[in-house]
Order: sequence, then structure tokens, then C-alpha cells
Amino acid sequence: MGKTYLITGATSDVGLELLKNIAADGDKFLLQGYSDFEPIKSFCAENGIDAEYFDVNLSDSEATDKFVAELSAYSPTHFVHLPALRVINTKFKSFDEERFMLDMNVQVMSAVKICKAVLPKMSKAKFGRVLFMATSYVLANPPKNTAAYIMAKNAVVGLAKSLAADYAPNGVTVNCISPSMIETKFLAETSHLIVEQAAAAHPMKRNATVKDVVPAMAFLLSDEAAYITGVNLPITGGSIIE
Repeated sequence: MGKTYLITGATSDVGLELLKNIAADGDKFLLQGYSDFEPIKSFCAENGIDAEYFDVNLSDSEATDKFVAELSAYSPTHFVHLPALRVINTKFKSFDEERFMLDMNVQVMSAVKICKAVLPKMSKAKFGRVLFMATSYVLANPPKNTAAYIMAKNAVVGLAKSLAADYAPNGVTVNCISPSMIETKFLAETSHLIVEQAAAAHPMKRNATVKDVVPAMAFLLSDEAAYITGVNLPITGGSIIE
């Protein structure tokens, strides 16, 4: 029987690479993004992938509620939550409360609402995989001027741990990955100097790529990872060793 993957933030570089890695005959994909669907639509069309697309602004609570209502028609076996607003490095005295609440909607509240919709179905089926995108910044001393991003990501990790404890008896695993800086379009609003400094300071003298990160994600979503839950997996190339 085919699997049904719900991927939020699917139009990101990580989302597209994950799709390329895990797509198999008989699987269905429910792909949420916010504009920029052309690359992922082209890949699905070229490879005969059964996909439906949801253009949803997750920072908008009403739009998220409508999206969650649409999901009632489906029973995802896998849920991958990737979206976040881009990091803006700014001193705490200039903390933007309004933008922070938008990012909390994107990263945390949308995850809560979607999990409320899909986890009971996974629980009833005695099978499910849930995976959240966190960050290596929650594993050790974070960089300066990233309070909003760190707060939201810690909330994501807290949600994952709680859900892992709640749903382990029902065959549903809930995990996070915490990669170090990945060079993707997500860094569009991050200074090139910061990106270059991160690479220079890294033990491998480079930042991560999507190909470094996605294989670990695919494993945590696999049948073989049935006994792994509540984990926040570092993918850091040695920049953080726990």
C-alpha cells in the first residue's frame, strides 16, 4: 500500500530534494508552499508523481485553518514540517514582535493545528512518521542577534518531544533534525559575510548542503526508523558534537 506524505514548506530547497529522495511508485504527496511551485511541479510532472499542491500563507491563521480543514479529506502516513520565515539578524533592542508572531504562526501554530488533524488518524492506524526542521542553534550557544528564530525553533523541538511521548504507544514516531547552516535560498536575507564566516569556522571548512541533510531525513521517515522517536538529530559535520 502506498504512503501519503504531507510536506509543508515543500517548495524550499530542502523540500524539493527530499521529494527527489523519497518518491516511490504508489506514493501520494500533499505539498504545501507559498508561491514558487514551478520547480516542484515540473519535477512531479516529469517523474509521474501523484501530487496535490496547496498554496497557503501559514503566517495567516485563517488561511491555515482553511488548509487544515482541507486535510480532513486525507490520511497522511508521514508529515514533514519545514517552513520558517527567513532569519533576520538584529539586536534584541530592535526585536520585531509582530514579525516574531508571524513566524510563530508559520513554524509552531501551523504545526500544532496540522498535528491535531493528522496524528489521531496515524494513531488509529498504528503507524505514522512526523519530522520537524529545527536548527543546530538550539543545541549549543546560538549566534548573536537571533532571538526570534531561536525562540520559535525551541518551541518546535518542545512540541516534538511532547508528541513523541504521547504517541509512542501507537506506532507514531516524532523527531527533529538540527542541521548547521545550509546554503539554500533560505539565506537570502543573511549577510554573505555571515555565511562565509560560518563556513570558515566550520571543521570541514564549508556549510551544509541539502544533499548532506536529506538522507538523514529520509531515514527517520523510513520503516527502519520505527524504534527512534523523540530525537533531535544533529547534522552538523562536527561543528557541534554531543
